[in-house]
Amino acid sequence: MEWFDDVRLRAKRKNKVLFLPGDRLLDELSALAERADRRALVVWALDLAAEAALRLKELLPDEKRPAEALDLAWLWARGKVKMPIAKRAILACHAVAKEDVGPEAAALCHAVGQACAVVHARGHALGFAVYELTAIARRDGVENCAAAVQERVREYMARLLQAQEAAPGAPGPWAKFLDTP
Repeated sequence: MEWFDDVRLRAKRKNKVLFLPGDRLLDELSALAERADRRALVVWALDLAAEAALRLKELLPDEKRPAEALDLAWLWARGKVKMPIAKRAILACHAVAKEDVGPEAAALCHAVGQACAVVHARGHALGFAVYELTAIARRDGVENCAAAVQERVREYMARLLQAQEAAPGAPGPWAKFLDTP
């Protein structure tokens, strides 16, 4: 588990982010995300972000910005709002992480923001994983997170494959830039 040594080292250095897009742990996910249908990737990312937003609601019950970003990202993907509106909400979600919310919540705010930005560019998909896996490590403790992290990466893969299979029939409407499979 060479990736785990990297995570330990980053934690020892007090890095805020414990995983990186180039980590071997994420190689398969990266390849799959690059090949995935754009709509499938958006559905996958926003569905995962919805789970992260639920956890944030537990951690920060009065905080509305992550849920607002998620709602506006869906509207953006559907062509019902333009990018600047969604972008403001996404940046507001990221801003929560800079407040005194704790390391797990901060990482989850960034995860939700990254997932919402997948509507704009597929490269943000790994950003979601990087931050959500960091949140798991912060929640469980670095020394106790390996099994949960590996399981979550397997879930990412399985769910992206499911989204890819469902993509041709994914109900719309879709924004014009996502309208073609």
